[in-house]
Amino acid sequence: MEQFIFHNPTKLIFGKDTLSRLKDEIPTYGKKVLLVYGGGSIKRNGIYDQVLSLLEEVGAEVHELSGVEPNPRLSTAKKGIEICKNEGIEVLLAVGGGSVIDCTKLIAAGAKYDGDAWDLVTRKAVANEALPFGTVLTLAATGSEMNAGSVITNWETNEKYGWGSGETFPRFSILDPVHTFSVPKDQTIYGIVDMMSHVFEHYFHKATNTPLQDRMCEAILTTVMEAAPKLVNDLENYELRETILYNGTMALNGMVSMGYRGDWASHGIEHAVSAVYDIPHAGGLAILFPNWMKHTLDTDVSRFVQLAVRVFGVNPEGKSDREVALEGIDKVREFWNSIGAPSRLADYEIGDDQLDLVADKAMARGPFGGFQTLEKEDVLAILRASL
Repeated sequence: MEQFIFHNPTKLIFGKDTLSRLKDEIPTYGKKVLLVYGGGSIKRNGIYDQVLSLLEEVGAEVHELSGVEPNPRLSTAKKGIEICKNEGIEVLLAVGGGSVIDCTKLIAAGAKYDGDAWDLVTRKAVANEALPFGTVLTLAATGSEMNAGSVITNWETNEKYGWGSGETFPRFSILDPVHTFSVPKDQTIYGIVDMMSHVFEHYFHKATNTPLQDRMCEAILTTVMEAAPKLVNDLENYELRETILYNGTMALNGMVSMGYRGDWASHGIEHAVSAVYDIPHAGGLAILFPNWMKHTLDTDVSRFVQLAVRVFGVNPEGKSDREVALEGIDKVREFWNSIGAPSRLADYEIGDDQLDLVADKAMARGPFGGFQTLEKEDVLAILRASL
């Protein structure tokens, strides 16, 4: 293991009928609240009215920012920042999925920053302070409810980057599995792919002596794979929603990745793809990740063998390590296909006409990847394999 410090200050409030805890949490931080949400699903499923009623009970002055995109945009975050500065907002509340939370993180930091908020995303500046914010999660996927990370798209420049600081952890996050009942099948599938991809990003690293971390990653993967096929055919099953919701949080709250830094190249490539084509993030990951695996296989075959045997049940008898590893990678693809995830860029009508542009976007910060460092030719090879 590598030297590490672990600190996660987010208060996780998990379980049925926990939304009422808003009345305890919000007044801790102030009365002037910016409510941030997406396209309106929280109005259709009743969560919006419940949240407003609870905020009214504690005498909150509520301002709203709606319309946060699935790939949250800088322009939307800037609208929120302007509201915060003009109205003297004291606390933000993100109600929705990871995109809403990611946008809220930039609003919270940008409200305390005098320059252009894009500086924070591009790491020209560091967010040394931020307004406090909480979340009410409605989609199991990104883990943003219990980490400091955020991904923002600048649509004007077709750039999409991850960023974060120690100031952008949610102060509290309320997770009621019932709030995820109304998530449609396709978004449920994307969430499953996303959380599994986070674990894969952790799993492929160069540190030594990480047996517990490996087992924790494997436990999340096997648990998700047991629940996912049942859930996509039974969307209002409380126990299945509960299992998936908890796994999504655990996949990216830092608990399983102490002592090492994972790879994260597949996310980097996908960010470039969706910056150009605006496709669903997890859809892109489902397409790219198995091809990244095949491309980087020879960096450390043993990691892929371990994954294949322990998680995907590959029988190694009579096979070379490389054969076992490739069979495991094929099973990743098979599993995602079995629950309805896309497998080719062509599924989003993406051809080869802008691959060079996508690769250039991916390389904007230079060579990347913690397991194997990728150059532009590597990125192009993975993209071509994904067509």
